[in-house]
Amino acid sequence: MSFEKMEIQSFLDELASDSPAPGGGSVAALCGSLAAALVSMVCSLTIGKEKYRESWAVMEGIKVKSEALRAKFVTLMNEDTESFNIFMAAMKMPKTTDEEKAARRKAMGEASKTATEIPLRTLEACAELSAIAVTAAERGNPNTASDAGSAALLAEAAGSAAAYNVRINLPGISDEVFADACRARMSEALDEISRCSKNTSDLMGKMLG
Repeated sequence: MSFEKMEIQSFLDELASDSPAPGGGSVAALCGSLAAALVSMVCSLTIGKEKYRESWAVMEGIKVKSEALRAKFVTLMNEDTESFNIFMAAMKMPKTTDEEKAARRKAMGEASKTATEIPLRTLEACAELSAIAVTAAERGNPNTASDAGSAALLAEAAGSAAAYNVRINLPGISDEVFADACRARMSEALDEISRCSKNTSDLMGKMLG
């Protein structure tokens, strides 16, 4: 079953169980989807309100992006757990003969790449979300300022959590070119999130006191 189709309590029970998946990567993506939904809410409470007519066009564009990100995070939430299961299946491959060992090693290497790529994509999506959260806070209905600020905070936390999941998988990758590229992408996304989070935090200070 896809996680988004589970009841909240059932998902929480599964998360709290001794099953290693879903884990931090899926939860990071879930938090990202919640943050994206908050941005969409800010847009919905701004668009159509005559008082904020000048912001309608901007917020309509933001909502298109936030809804696309919300769907992307849900997909990533499921893919993260799937990637873990694939890695575990590779670990359980036979390793009696040299051929079996080579096949297992190759499968584990590919599974490690996937297990790194998915939280990295979650992190990059969080960077995109952080950027539009700033705009939502700036141009949205001021009565929803705390919601836009909460979205930014969730995006920052989700991005940091996703980065942890990238970092824990990197040591298992022998392809240094791939690993170096992942590190560069991770650093760039974290820098973007940090910049946007500071901007949103400063804005919240002015708007909320």
